[in-house]
Amino acid sequence: MLDPFGLAAWRTKNPTSGPTNPVHPGWPESTPSVTTVHGDVVRLRPLRRRDGALWCEMRLVDESWLRRVEPTTPHGWEAAHTKAAWKEYLQVLHAQSRRGELIPLVIEVNGALCGQLTLGGIQHGTAASCWAGYWVASPMMGRSVATAALALGVDHAFQRVGVHRITATYLPDNPASKRVLSNNGFRDEGLLRGFLHIDGAWRDHHQSSLLADDFPESAVVRLRARGRLL
Repeated sequence: MLDPFGLAAWRTKNPTSGPTNPVHPGWPESTPSVTTVHGDVVRLRPLRRRDGALWCEMRLVDESWLRRVEPTTPHGWEAAHTKAAWKEYLQVLHAQSRRGELIPLVIEVNGALCGQLTLGGIQHGTAASCWAGYWVASPMMGRSVATAALALGVDHAFQRVGVHRITATYLPDNPASKRVLSNNGFRDEGLLRGFLHIDGAWRDHHQSSLLADDFPESAVVRLRARGRLL
């Protein structure tokens, strides 16, 4: 059977420490687990082919809010969440991850898929940067899952991928996303006019960033110190 994400080694070794892959550091790896103040156990692990059915189902159920914050789907939301569309999406992610440009991770809560966090636009060398994007299924909203997942993603990007700078954007009318970023230490840098085509129109976005040397502690350690993680 084909292994489109090359996860055979990950299934047996699952390294989260030690030497990183020279081509695509941080992939395919899972993160440690953390526990939110609500008692939910959260971790990030590689997106797999068999996640497709549940991934599509969750996003179809949450269309009403996801469509308002994600890039416009040219052929409609349902068409973007068929089995064929999932296969194409996975192939694109596979190509980018193999080149070390992107790391697609499942947000797993209590052992179940509940969202996705992606580290994309990965550059090494003098740039040493990436962007972070995420979504969480509606039943997990308001339970600190997004904040915990982003902290894990931040620590993975700095400690395993080896970037120095992470950027993230949010819509002006999405204060929840701003709070998640602020909770993890991201700082606003300015407004990007007409940055992305969202839900049928070009939308402005606020850009924020976090640097590896902004804080002496990891994101998870900071959240624990502030009582946001157990």
